[in-house]
Amino acid sequence: MTSNDVSVVLAHGAWADGSSWSKTIGPLMEAGHKVMAAPLPLTSFDADVAALERALERVPGQIVLVGHAYAGAVIAATRNERVKTLVYISALAPDLGETVADVFYRAPADPRAPTLAPDDHGLIYLPESAFAEAFAPNATVEQQALLAAVQRPISPACITVPMNRPRWRDIPSWFLVAEGDFMIPPETQRFMAKRMEARVRAHDVDHTPSVTAPTVVVDIIREAIAEVRKSQTQARH
Repeated sequence: MTSNDVSVVLAHGAWADGSSWSKTIGPLMEAGHKVMAAPLPLTSFDADVAALERALERVPGQIVLVGHAYAGAVIAATRNERVKTLVYISALAPDLGETVADVFYRAPADPRAPTLAPDDHGLIYLPESAFAEAFAPNATVEQQALLAAVQRPISPACITVPMNRPRWRDIPSWFLVAEGDFMIPPETQRFMAKRMEARVRAHDVDHTPSVTAPTVVVDIIREAIAEVRKSQTQARH
């Protein structure tokens, strides 16, 4: 059994792009895995799911699918049968009939979280100050500036669509609860993880640990990879 039997696809959340996974990609590639950061347009939920499906088609073998923040909803909407487990990184996991907004606003916002509203073009940008105050407070000043520079705005059409049956109801999932998250309250993350019956790993990290605590993120992805490979071995015997 080689590492190449399992690919990893990473889905970024709102106000981010694939570069937010740069510190995660390297260690996984060094271990021999095919890794891809799916580029989500953040223009509508359906468009994001379609973009993810296209990315999944481009990697071989069985897949560990990882989502950060908003992308937790997107990864649960795929119907690709090669996806064998889901990994939630301080992510949102709406259930059947719920929207992303339903779970995002389930608990009172942290006072450090920004007030969000669409601009004149109907897109929601994160205020530049929010990258230091809430999005990635544990990052360096340079990292925060980079995150602000490459941010991708999100459309309300991404967060107001009711979910179909989420995939986490049918395959195993892991959940990294970010105890220092000022964007998605940790209590909301624990609620979702418990409802999912996910394997929970809680750490004192901020909302964007792929940037500020990449080893923690890589470790939980490696756990999921090991479980997929174990299942592969059992299926062959």
